[in-house]
Amino acid sequence: MVLAGIGAGLAVIGAGLGIGKIGGSAMDAIARQPEAAGKIQTAMIIAAALIEGVALFAVVVALIAKA
Repeated sequence: MVLAGIGAGLAVIGAGLGIGKIGGSAMDAIARQPEAAGKIQTAMIIAAALIEGVALFAVVVALIAKA
């Protein structure tokens, strides 16, 4: 039971770190090439949404394994 909570926590921490890295890299890219900001922002939002989806799936699986 405790392992399910640890697994859910690790999934959330991993997602937070991944989205933070994507955001930081996108800001660096936009600072270097401002004319591509729209394309970079779109790609960043799509990648963040995919990471959130995987994290939510991992949390659900961890909580189902708890039962």
